[in-house]
Amino acid sequence: MDKEKNKKNSVKTPLRKTPKQAETAKGNIIRRGPVKLDLASRKPWYKNPVIMIIIVFIFLAIVARIWTLDSSTEVDYATLITRIEKRDYQRVDVHDQSVKITPKNQTEKPIFGTIPSPTDFREDLRKVGVNPDASDIYFVARSDVDILSIISIVLIVVFIGIVGYSLFSARNIAAGGSMMGFGDSKAKLFAGTKQNVKFDQIQGADEAVDEVKEIVSFLKNPDKYLKLGARIPKGVLLAGPPGTGKTLLARAIAGEADVPFFFTSGSEFEEMLVGAGAARVRDLFAKAKKSAPSIIFIDEIDSIARKRQLVIQSGNSEQTLNQILVEMDGFDKNTNVIIIAATNRPDVLDPAILRPGRFDRRIILELPDVKGREEILKVHSGNKPLALNVDLQVVARRTIGFSGADLENTLNEAAIIAAKAGRNEITSADIEEAATKVTIGAAKKRVKSDKLKKLTAYHEAGHAIAGFYMPEAEKIHKISIISRGYTGGVTMFLPEEDNNELKTDKKFYAELVTLYGGRTAEKLRMDSVSTGASSDIQRATQIARDMVKKYGMSNLGYVDLESEDDYYASYQNPYSEKTAEAIDLEVNRILGEAQKECERILNENIEQLDELSKLLVEKEAIEGDEFYEFMKKYDKVSK
Repeated sequence: MDKEKNKKNSVKTPLRKTPKQAETAKGNIIRRGPVKLDLASRKPWYKNPVIMIIIVFIFLAIVARIWTLDSSTEVDYATLITRIEKRDYQRVDVHDQSVKITPKNQTEKPIFGTIPSPTDFREDLRKVGVNPDASDIYFVARSDVDILSIISIVLIVVFIGIVGYSLFSARNIAAGGSMMGFGDSKAKLFAGTKQNVKFDQIQGADEAVDEVKEIVSFLKNPDKYLKLGARIPKGVLLAGPPGTGKTLLARAIAGEADVPFFFTSGSEFEEMLVGAGAARVRDLFAKAKKSAPSIIFIDEIDSIARKRQLVIQSGNSEQTLNQILVEMDGFDKNTNVIIIAATNRPDVLDPAILRPGRFDRRIILELPDVKGREEILKVHSGNKPLALNVDLQVVARRTIGFSGADLENTLNEAAIIAAKAGRNEITSADIEEAATKVTIGAAKKRVKSDKLKKLTAYHEAGHAIAGFYMPEAEKIHKISIISRGYTGGVTMFLPEEDNNELKTDKKFYAELVTLYGGRTAEKLRMDSVSTGASSDIQRATQIARDMVKKYGMSNLGYVDLESEDDYYASYQNPYSEKTAEAIDLEVNRILGEAQKECERILNENIEQLDELSKLLVEKEAIEGDEFYEFMKKYDKVSK
C-alpha cells in the first residue's frame, strides 16, 4: 500500500513507465519517458573516413608498384639496333630515353633498352638502312604530365595528412574529442531486466546487501528520501578480498534496479594516447547523466585511482583520476546517478577519492562465516546431485577461509571428479578431494623413493606433533605425504571457528613452533636436512617481522614500524639504522625461542615421531580423527 501511495504522490519521479522498455541489443536506444538517449553502435569500418583514406593509400601504393613493373627483357643498345635491322619486330615504341620492341613471335617477351636520345637513334637507324619514319616505328611524344610523379606526390600528401590528422586528433582527445573512438567510453550498457541476478541469490554478505538495497530503493523512489532532506550517495565503494562477490553484487543491483547500468573496468580508461582516459571518463558520465537515473559500475578502480605520489608518474593515469574527481564534484545535488566502484586494495586508493562527497559510502565484503558458507554452498549445489552422505554444514566447517568463488569452484571440481569416476552423485569424498585440490593443488602420480618418502614422512610428522602439543595451535585436519602442487607433502590445520579478525601473540607463537616442526624433525632423525622447509622458514620469518614491526608484540614496545606511505616505502625506512638493527635482533630472538621450543617437544616425544612417520609411509595419508586416535595410545589428551 505504501508503494502505491508513493507512486501516486511522486508526480516528478523520473521512473515513469512507458510502452517501450529499454532496448540495448541492436539499436542501443533507451527510451524512458520523455528522455531519449541515442547510443547507436559505431559506424561500419567502410564508412570511417580515416580507414578509407588508409585503404586508398595502400591501393595507390600497389598501383604505383604495378605501374613501374616491366616484364620486358633488357638488352644493350647494339642489340636493339641489330634486332631492328633484321626486321624481327612487330612494333617499335621509341620514348624519350628508352625503346621497347614488340617481337613478331607473341610468345617472346618484349625487348627493352635505353637510348642516348631520339635524334641519335634516328641517325643510327638510317646508318643500318632502316627508315625511322616507317609505319611500325612509333616515336612517342614526351608528355608534360608524368603519371608516376603525380602518384608519388599524392601518396606523400596523403601520408602527411594522416600523420597531421592523428596529431591534431590526439590534442582533441585531451580536450574532450575522440579519434576513431579512442575518446569514447567503452562501458557496456545494460538494462535492469537484462540481468538475472537478484539479491536473494547473494548469500554470506547480508550486511552489504542491506546497504545496497537502500541505494536501489532511492533510485526507484527518490521522493521518499528527498522530502526528508536526504540526498542520494554519489559514490559507493565495494571493498573486500577477491572472490567475495563484489561484481556479483553489482550485477544484482542491475537486476533489481530498473535503471540503465553502465559496466566498465579501470583498465578500459587506459590508452596509448595521453588524455584518452580523461576523455572516456567525460563521455561515460555524459551518457549516464542523459539517462538518469542510472548507475555506473567501475570494477578494479585501484588501477586508475592509486595514491598520487611526490615522484612523477604516468600523466595519463593522473589525468584520468583528476577527471573522475571533477565529474563527481560536478554532479548536481539531486542528480540520480550513482557511481559504484569495486577494489580488493582500498589501502592504495588516493585519499581525494575517498572523502565525503565523492565516495560517501564504503561497503566492506568479508570472507563468509560458517553460516554464510553453508548458504553459499546451498545456492551452488542446487543443480548438482549430492549423495546422502554429504552434509553441507560439515563442508562449511571444513572450508574455513574460503570465499564465495572458492566454494563455487570447489563444488564444480567435485562434480568433475565424480563424473570422471563414472558416478551419478557427488560424494563427501569428492568434495574433500576438490577442497584440497583448490587449496593446494591436484595430487601427483610421481613415484617417490623409499628415502624420500621417509624424509617427507618425518617432516610432516614433525609439524603434526609440534602442533599437537601447542595448546593455541589449530586443529589438525589431515596429514599427507602425497605430492600436490608445489609441495611434497602437507599437514593441514583448520581452526575450530572463524577467528580471522583477531589473533593473539600466543597463536602466532604456536604457529611458529608448528612451522619449525618439519625442519627440526629432519634434523633429529635424518642425516641431512632438505629444501622442503623453505616455505615454512619464509612464513615463520614473515610472522615474526609482523609481530615486531606491525603488531607491537615484542620488546620494542607498542610502536608501528611498518609505514604504509608509498613514498617512504619506496625510498627509505621510516626508522633509523639503529632501530633496524634492533628489529633484526627481536625477530631472531622470537624465531630462536620458537625453534628451541619445537626441539624440546620433539625430543620429549621422539617415540610418537618415529611411529607416526612409519604410519605415514605405510598409508601415505591420515585424516585428523585417525591422528588423534593414534595419539591417544600415548595417554595424551587430545584437543
